[in-house]
Amino acid sequence: MTDTRMTGLEWAMQRGMGALAEKMGIEFTEFSVERSVATMPVEGNTQPVGLLHGGAYVVLGESLGSMSANLAAGPGKLAVGVDINATHTRSATSGIVTGVCTPIHLGRSVMVHEIVVSDDQGLRCSTIRITNMIKAMPQD
Repeated sequence: MTDTRMTGLEWAMQRGMGALAEKMGIEFTEFSVERSVATMPVEGNTQPVGLLHGGAYVVLGESLGSMSANLAAGPGKLAVGVDINATHTRSATSGIVTGVCTPIHLGRSVMVHEIVVSDDQGLRCSTIRITNMIKAMPQD
């Protein structure tokens, strides 16, 4: 973070989530190094049969995991995804899904986060793990 008085959520809002996350309706509700939370509507993000698209779960997970790693990396550093995997165990068909991101490992060069995505009833739909490499921010 460039301003230590800024909260994690303020930092995330100032930085922005990116065009894809915005198009998918992802909204951050909590954001810190220890725990980040975002929601995403099912409507507009479904497969032809009405289930939340598996890729939508992954976009939510990567948005949370990458942003969380960038916050933890600190000023002058950039977190870039090098691996992501997801296991879908339930299908959401309506409402909102919520992703909760927590760190598994916060190292100087590699960070790993787990994102659990649940439906409106609190039932786990997908478990995502993302690994980010930490590198120096490119100079303009």
